Amino acid sequence: MIKFLQIVSIMIGLSVVTVMVALIVILNGHIHFLPLVYTVPVCLFVLFVGGIFNWIHTKKKRRWLMSVLGVAIVIALIPPIQHYYKLSIPTVDAEIDVSAYQPFTRGNQVVKPDEKASLQLTESLPRLDGATAMYPLYAAFVEATYPEGDYQPYNSRVQVSRTPEAYQNLIAGNVDLIFVAAPSASQEWQAEKEGLTFDMTPIGREAFVFFVHHKNSVDNVTLEQVKKIYTGEITNWRDVGGDDEAIRAFQRPADSGSQTALEKLMGNMPIMKAPSENIASGMGGIIHEVSQYRNYKNAMGYTFRYYSTEMVQNKKIKLLSIDGVAPTKENIRNGTYPLVSEFYAVTVGAENENVQRLMDWILTDEGQALVEKVGYVPVENY
Repeated sequence: MIKFLQIVSIMIGLSVVTVMVALIVILNGHIHFLPLVYTVPVCLFVLFVGGIFNWIHTKKKRRWLMSVLGVAIVIALIPPIQHYYKLSIPTVDAEIDVSAYQPFTRGNQVVKPDEKASLQLTESLPRLDGATAMYPLYAAFVEATYPEGDYQPYNSRVQVSRTPEAYQNLIAGNVDLIFVAAPSASQEWQAEKEGLTFDMTPIGREAFVFFVHHKNSVDNVTLEQVKKIYTGEITNWRDVGGDDEAIRAFQRPADSGSQTALEKLMGNMPIMKAPSENIASGMGGIIHEVSQYRNYKNAMGYTFRYYSTEMVQNKKIKLLSIDGVAPTKENIRNGTYPLVSEFYAVTVGAENENVQRLMDWILTDEGQALVEKVGYVPVENY
């Protein structure tokens, strides 16, 4: 009876401690440690019970039990080892310091026009938002046409969001004008549900690009091969002239500008399921999200040219040619690169007349020259 009570007390004590540690691990986003959190108490419980009932009194039995428990702990260590190995693989879009493009800050990277802009706004300033890749561009518009001021990237009249949030802010009426790629079907549906229609003004051209690890032997793929990779029909680099390695084809979150571009490229062809992972969210929940791109040697991803070459400037990736044509500004301009699309200034019928004045100025020779100077390809010949 005494031994039974000892076992029960040990079991309750270890269970309480295990639950508390597991909650701490989940709340701190370290779910990869959960197998270890559960395994260690079980091993301790087995040792305690074995000691109470004298099951491991011989050296041979102790050696056997310790070997089994050791193997269990090693197996439990696999998830955290895999997690930290994955973290050691760099991402392509590691955090961009958007504050470097905040208008009117000392030493910022905002491109200045050659001459003072003919448009100078002094009041009723349009509330702006847009994709991260567009921020350097509309920050340049702001420095050229807005009065000097404090335009914080996340809390001002000139803010920056990802594409999905920018569209949501426009639909909700929180901003007047956004700078983004074309909307997804879902974003158009959300606008229609609110009785709104996107007014889209093309202001420049950009290349949709695919990239790989810089040591990948593949430099060019055909458009047809790209589509087969993302349907899952082509799964090995040897099938497109590379090494005998499985293709790890990453995708982007739904409604992002680049994911919408992929969906439009694929048309009616089904896109394979994206690599995903479980991550910890607020209040200890676990959510299933599209995996962030990591630059494995067999990886493939996609984005827009300016973001990868001008903002990220990652030397560990290379952009692939498509159908033998490289995604350069010259090939975007002359139309030979096959994956060129326009990007837009988008409104939903803003009442502020300065919104239209700003959009009209962007399409002037002055505005389009600034688009060129920032690093994009203008939509108008000036």
